[in-house]
Amino acid sequence: MSPIIDRLVDRIARPTGPEAPAVRAHLDDLTKPPGSLGRLEEVSVRLARIVGDPPPRLARRTVFVLAADHGVTARGVSAYPAEVTAQMCWNLAGGGAAVCAFARAVDCEVVVADLGVKHDGPLGRGVLHRRVAQGSADLASGAALTAVRRDAAIAAGAALVEAHPSDVVCLGEMGIGNSTAAAALTALLTPGPSDAVVGPGTGVEGAALEAKRAVVRAAVERVGPGRSAAAILAEVGGLEIAGLVGVTLAAAGRGVPVVVDGFISTAAALVAVGIAPQVRDYLFAGHRSTEPGHDRALAGLGLDPVLDLGFRLGEGTGAVLALPVLDAAGAILREMATFSGAGVSGPTAGRETGGRPTSGGPTSGPTTTGAGG
Repeated sequence: MSPIIDRLVDRIARPTGPEAPAVRAHLDDLTKPPGSLGRLEEVSVRLARIVGDPPPRLARRTVFVLAADHGVTARGVSAYPAEVTAQMCWNLAGGGAAVCAFARAVDCEVVVADLGVKHDGPLGRGVLHRRVAQGSADLASGAALTAVRRDAAIAAGAALVEAHPSDVVCLGEMGIGNSTAAAALTALLTPGPSDAVVGPGTGVEGAALEAKRAVVRAAVERVGPGRSAAAILAEVGGLEIAGLVGVTLAAAGRGVPVVVDGFISTAAALVAVGIAPQVRDYLFAGHRSTEPGHDRALAGLGLDPVLDLGFRLGEGTGAVLALPVLDAAGAILREMATFSGAGVSGPTAGRETGGRPTSGGPTSGPTTTGAGG
């Protein structure tokens, strides 16, 4: 691939925590009917596999909001002008964005970095200057990024993780036009028609939405099948998306859970897993976006979302809002009593399983319980 990517991949090992059956046995010994906490128990299993059982508190938490502009915006694929990217960076750094409010509520640090905003000089005002270039090229007519710029953005994202040690990392982004790039990435990295993954993004509809679909179709036809994930990133990605790939690879290399946000950051996660399949073991899907391509991207990762609140904002909002659920998933393993330890009689022989999923993987909805609740 490239020396930068190879170095990051070489650091990623499989998680070393207990396997799922051992964690489920612990969960079933807690003072509750087995499976009665539904999908939260599957979050516990995944978390324990990454950080151990009992899981330590995720005290240091960071959402990395990476920003960049996209050349494809000149084709009218967004409801907002490109200058909004820089303006929103200042709003984010000033604490006025939705993700900032959520982050304050859950004690999460917000790191805002310019990876490729189209602006003369550094943005300042608290925005970290990590700019590789002033935006990407038009992905419909040619490669959005050179390999050199792709790798520089990946390295910049990875360096942010090293500079901000965390117990859990959330992915966030800001970039007018980036839902078009995410749609093209998803179309090329997952099976199915490209039109099915193109949505309104910031709110385009009608002729503008059809033009957006045509742009993604053109990009997919131009790139063609059989390319590597790293090559696809250069062809149709963006600098902030490449930066998020670097954040994801570096966090996995440190053994840190990564909470993916919406459509754009999930596209970045698809690339990261395409580069290093073992990354998937470190991922949580923070929420399900209403963008039509998000379900396909999540399916490509084999992940079920923690939350489903109808969000389509980005910024890392859904990822940050999922943190209290991860906290609870760790707390039950760390703090709940066991039947034997608490002197509570366990279930009798011949009991129901309480709806415990039998496949060993995440479920699409809450399991039934063995008792009311």
